[in-house]
Amino acid sequence: MKIDVLTLFPDMFKSVLGESIIGRAIQNNIVDINYINIRDFSNDKHNRVDDYPFGGGPGMVMKPEPIYRAINSIKTDSSRVIYLSPKGKVFNQSIANEFSSEEHLVFLCGHYEGIDNRIIENYVDDIISVGDYVLTGGEIPAMTVIDAVVRLLPEVLKSDESFMDESHYNGLLEYPQYTRPRDFNGYEVPKVLLSGNHKKIEEWRRYQSIKMTYYNRPDLIEVEDLSEEDNKTLQDIIIGDKNKL
Repeated sequence: MKIDVLTLFPDMFKSVLGESIIGRAIQNNIVDINYINIRDFSNDKHNRVDDYPFGGGPGMVMKPEPIYRAINSIKTDSSRVIYLSPKGKVFNQSIANEFSSEEHLVFLCGHYEGIDNRIIENYVDDIISVGDYVLTGGEIPAMTVIDAVVRLLPEVLKSDESFMDESHYNGLLEYPQYTRPRDFNGYEVPKVLLSGNHKKIEEWRRYQSIKMTYYNRPDLIEVEDLSEEDNKTLQDIIIGDKNKL
């Protein structure tokens, strides 16, 4: 996969995405990530890329010409251009899965009051938000999306780092995890995890996954998508919860 990031602050990305799993994917040539400074495409002698908004109002808006030239410098028929904005569709695991199948992703990072809307209407394929809040620019959201997408690529994760059981991948939150020591300040690891009974461990993890989703993110639970056994587990959890009242 090839990823191009169009930004006013390319140095923000290098230390973050150059480390850990994503850094390893870059080193192993699984993904090629390039950071392109939009200022390099300005015809202004001061490399200015913003101007006052038509109609008045606070702040500055990024001009269309430099962004258009930056996009055209790397765009091909296989490119998918993604603009990071709080006005967009909220990013989730399903979108990450979809993006991971693309050949070339182009991330456009806005700043100030955003970018000229003519770019969004005519040269952007997706508008993505990482949540219902506003950040200074699109750089941190772009890092978030890139991290979520790249780790799904084949051979990025080691065999013992599978994402199949992780939160949101199958619509539920991941079960709790434990490691040594068995007893920490009097708090012990659940005995089932020490039993060596893999069937019981799997059942316990599934129960905990449903329970954690019910308590922390009930909006994620689609009853019609649950198996008959999982639905019974959910009902047991709900009944147990009501009995505590």
